[in-house]
Amino acid sequence: MIIRPVVRSLQGRAPLATLRSAQAVFQPLPQLRRNASVTTGPDAASEASTTPIAKITTTTEPSKNEKKKAKAAAAAEPEEQEVIMSRMPRSLEALYLQPLRREAEYGVPSCDLQLRSYSIRNLEFFCDFALRAAYYLGLPAFGPVPLPRMIERWTVPKSHFIFKKSQENFERVTLRRLIQIKDGHPETVQLWLAFLQKHAYYGIGMKANVWEFSKLGVSKAMDESKGEVEKLLETRWEHLSHVSDMKGVGNFEDFLAKERLRISGGR
Repeated sequence: MIIRPVVRSLQGRAPLATLRSAQAVFQPLPQLRRNASVTTGPDAASEASTTPIAKITTTTEPSKNEKKKAKAAAAAEPEEQEVIMSRMPRSLEALYLQPLRREAEYGVPSCDLQLRSYSIRNLEFFCDFALRAAYYLGLPAFGPVPLPRMIERWTVPKSHFIFKKSQENFERVTLRRLIQIKDGHPETVQLWLAFLQKHAYYGIGMKANVWEFSKLGVSKAMDESKGEVEKLLETRWEHLSHVSDMKGVGNFEDFLAKERLRISGGR
């Protein structure tokens, strides 16, 4: 066999430990022993060179498509997630979340509320409060939309007028936010604005533009109610008119002549 000459050469030159390790290395496996066949003659060397003793296996990396398929299969499998139960009431827990909003059906603007402040902290807090109030009143609210800042600067002399060079500069920055209400009933919008005005936050200014829509043919209804409005206003406009009826005086010129006579003392 081919292994024997190698072992014999090692027996004469290598120590005992090396010999045992070499015998362990070159010892054929049981599977090779069963399938081995001893050949003699000139064909032995050719068979030994062509017949493989062990099978070499190589591993290749998976392709991109296989990786994608593996990721998709892993994502499709249901993952068990722990459900964290909060001990706070839902109304209190909602304060830590973003305010809820309602969707507008038609997108018709009803009110534009502009909030102004010098402090960003107060402004953001009141915007959050206004959005939550609009949700619970059933109003679709959008915003807050940041508006451009209003910057004002002043230069004031520090001392008397002769010390013109000693001056001091002051600056005031006004921050603004816009909240828009769409598809809101006019009465509900007025109720929302009154609620915000009642619970106004310090350092916050409000400015509201409200639109009201009426049915077609409103001019005819105004013409019909013209007589009733005139009757209501007659009594209120009497004391404001200079052509009103003066009791005891038939003519305005006679009244003026009598007043001149009274002032001059009858001269």
